[in-house]
Amino acid sequence: MPPPSADRPASGRRIGVFGGSFDPPHVGHAIVARELVEQLRLERLLVIPAADPPHRPAVLPAATRFELTRRLFHGIPRIEVSPLEFRRSGPSFTVDTLEELARQFPDDRLILAIGADQFAVLDGWKDPDRVRELARIAVMPRGGRDPVFPPTTTPIDYLVVNVTRIDVSASRIRRRLREGRPVHFLVPESIRHDVERALADPSGAPRNPASPGC
Repeated sequence: MPPPSADRPASGRRIGVFGGSFDPPHVGHAIVARELVEQLRLERLLVIPAADPPHRPAVLPAATRFELTRRLFHGIPRIEVSPLEFRRSGPSFTVDTLEELARQFPDDRLILAIGADQFAVLDGWKDPDRVRELARIAVMPRGGRDPVFPPTTTPIDYLVVNVTRIDVSASRIRRRLREGRPVHFLVPESIRHDVERALADPSGAPRNPASPGC
């Protein structure tokens, strides 16, 4: 049997993949996810927190980041927070996640949503050619203003999706909290207090955590 690829039957569902460390999750993540569903006409968007980010260590524990992300997207139609990367050990490489998703959804088309900055360095990822085989890549410029620079070594078919990218980042939220400044409106109220508590004691366990293995 040939290995799975992004060339799915036309009748298959369009399944989006939106990963990241979510350290912590914030309103920018929520806005982007909703717009990905609309603009890419997705039947399903899998939001996949990285259990072990391979390029930059996370501040918050993996279980905390998963629980906060799960609560951020709870009840939003067509968006599902997946524990997939918590079910294997080692660094959370995108290609390994796509391989597993391709086995789970052999008749569907995977669309991987990444920022323009990530796309420009795609050739530095683990097995970038296989990433391109497994999923169509949707590139998100920041605010629709940044140019999209494709990787230089291999031609690639991609699409640009101009979602709303607001000026908020997880690092900015962490910095504001270290400085004792509020993060109202940067983090949804449904999780803001727990984000504040978690970052006040990053080594602590999440409150009422859901097991990522469920």
